[in-house]
Amino acid sequence: MDLNIVWFILITVLFTGFFILEGFDYGVGMMMLGRSKNERSQFVRAIGPVWDGNEVWMITAGGATFAAFPHVYATMFSTFYLALFLMLLALIMRGVAFELRGKLQYSDWINFWDFGIMFGSFVPALLWGVAVVNLLRGLPINFEMHYVGNFLDLLNPCALLGGIFFLLLFAFHGANFLAIKIADRGLMQNVQKKSFCLGLATLTAYVLFAAVAAVETDILAKLGTVIFLGLSIAAIIASCAGSKAGNGCKAFVSSTLAIAFLTIGFFNALFPRIMVSSISPDFSLNIYNAASTPHTLALMTGAAAIFVPIVLIYQAWSYKVFKDRVTPADVHYH
Repeated sequence: MDLNIVWFILITVLFTGFFILEGFDYGVGMMMLGRSKNERSQFVRAIGPVWDGNEVWMITAGGATFAAFPHVYATMFSTFYLALFLMLLALIMRGVAFELRGKLQYSDWINFWDFGIMFGSFVPALLWGVAVVNLLRGLPINFEMHYVGNFLDLLNPCALLGGIFFLLLFAFHGANFLAIKIADRGLMQNVQKKSFCLGLATLTAYVLFAAVAAVETDILAKLGTVIFLGLSIAAIIASCAGSKAGNGCKAFVSSTLAIAFLTIGFFNALFPRIMVSSISPDFSLNIYNAASTPHTLALMTGAAAIFVPIVLIYQAWSYKVFKDRVTPADVHYH
């Protein structure tokens, strides 16, 4: 296996980890909408020790893309410039909100920063869906690897439907995470009911998105992709069943698998392409015409072999340390 394929697989793994981990982060933030201050504080406490570590996966995935496929990084940032700028603002507000919401105990202060967490969760969840679908659907990229469209080209019905689907999927995943982290039985049962409803909404959005994507993209052209997408649907159904039965662990593990299968399916549909050109297939950026030199890829592979296991061990350790459920008494930390 050549190093170009190795790095495509590694980037797939990084984005899979990012969507799983940051997905429930976003979901918990979205679940804060309409909740009381005490409930919101318990939700923040549930992800407080891990949210910033989860975001490292996004930074690592972006850095790996830049180093392994620099032309993709350059074209992608020029393509999604406004969307990424809006996402960056939302993520900055979200990060600041986590740090500042507990500095003062005034209700208006806490409410404002809680809005920042919700805003910083809704916006990235939606925009990630829009970006991923556009990568697969195709973008006006010319022979110089330059994006020649505009921001409105990104807001096509297929991509927007994909964004809504991602938003619902992450909210569903976040609700499942809360079901295994909240100790208050009444609140936990309420979250599980919301999780079941979100699961049904996610399935509905998935079916609608799949119907449109089957026409707008070549997502069903590969048998492997069809299998992975089928597995993701089965996992969402299993997660709904877990929520309905009050089995939070089953629901969370199943929604985790759903996101993993979905992400792998998307990347499998792209391979060997990374950004599809709607102007001509010859103008698409792939793992060969957009890659770094073999020497660079070799050096990166050695570094990844050393540091990726260290990161995985550290993250597993942090989740073990903060594995206990959150009680109402814990909110004094925030």
